[in-house]
Amino acid sequence: MEHQGIPQAWDTLVVNARLATFAPGRAGDYGVADDADALAIAGGRIAWIGRAAERPARMRVTATVDAGGQWVTPGLVDCHTHLVYAGSRAREFALRLKGASYEEISRAGGGIASTVRATREAGTAALFEQARPRLQALMREGVTTVEIKSGYGLDRDTELAMLRAARRLGETEAVTVRATFLGAHALPPEYAGRADAYIDHVCDEMLPAVAAAGLADAVDAFCENIGFDAGQVERVFKAATALGLPVKLHAEQLSNLGGSELAARFGALSADHLEHLDEAGARALAAAGTVAVLLPGAYYFLRDTHTPPIALLRQHGVPMAVATDCNPGTSPFASLLLMLNMACTLFRMTPAEALNGVTYAAARALGMADRVGSLEVGKQADLAFWPVADLAELCYSYGTHAPARVLHAGIERGLEVE
Repeated sequence: MEHQGIPQAWDTLVVNARLATFAPGRAGDYGVADDADALAIAGGRIAWIGRAAERPARMRVTATVDAGGQWVTPGLVDCHTHLVYAGSRAREFALRLKGASYEEISRAGGGIASTVRATREAGTAALFEQARPRLQALMREGVTTVEIKSGYGLDRDTELAMLRAARRLGETEAVTVRATFLGAHALPPEYAGRADAYIDHVCDEMLPAVAAAGLADAVDAFCENIGFDAGQVERVFKAATALGLPVKLHAEQLSNLGGSELAARFGALSADHLEHLDEAGARALAAAGTVAVLLPGAYYFLRDTHTPPIALLRQHGVPMAVATDCNPGTSPFASLLLMLNMACTLFRMTPAEALNGVTYAAARALGMADRVGSLEVGKQADLAFWPVADLAELCYSYGTHAPARVLHAGIERGLEVE
């Protein structure tokens, strides 16, 4: 039984539950609490975990929730998304099916550049309205924490507008939003052939404005042949670190530029994609405690054939998270449950690894493992109730499972999000 500063009353007592805590200290798959069938909530946080028959007799309970023997997990965490953007890239999807590569489309002015044009033409209000249905689709699947990146403005004002839209989503929806500044996502057309000058703009103007407005929780960059090289990313990371912002990196997706080692050197929260990660990179990530965020949606949508080195990550004990990478060009999927299936079928992760990847490991990738991602006393009471016999069913099939109930910070939210 766990307890911590037990209050005089609990707001909610969940009973008759099968608790999959995903707590790192518990042995076995899913961190199942064999010694508990109940969980108490007070002030939006988990106040007690134990057997209902053994709860403190003096404790007053405002409301009791009978889980009916269902599995109760932490609310899911989607730790890599690009939910805020304008426009569509369906035409590029058709071109790709005819044989055009992602790099060819990008170099011809499509790809990220096409979304940049549409996003620049939209204001904060329009970006919010277009992103909201995507966020709500994730919420219907039990997501209670989500990261949202900027990176489709590539100028100061639009990047700020994107981050404001992300913040507003977190204020208006029953979900925790983590905002990430991704100004070094691509080279905007007005800086064609002047990548170093654009990095100057990111470091000297954009980042200080973002930090002064308090609009970002982390800073990201795209280290790739069609993005920025390691030296340019290092400049962004130094500027971010000077402003007190943690970093993360899109690394080794299409080639190996040593991005993972660079990320590790800066103590990055995560390195994401990693299809072309090598052993030196894996060792560096492990030593730094940097989370590997795997994005099977992008791998699938781009019809990639070079899988991330899962065995290498396991060998070196690198924590593995799984995320949607929801974006208009390479992973237009607002379904974290679909990513669970893809992580298992395409990357050969186990159900336990995949589910840990959307709970505790994902929380680590956001620097939030002290708040969310596992069922532990003192953490935010984000819970998802699953009417399944085996948690592996959430990875095994898609389209047949949804949480029966979701609590965010101890408050039950409607499943039919409008």
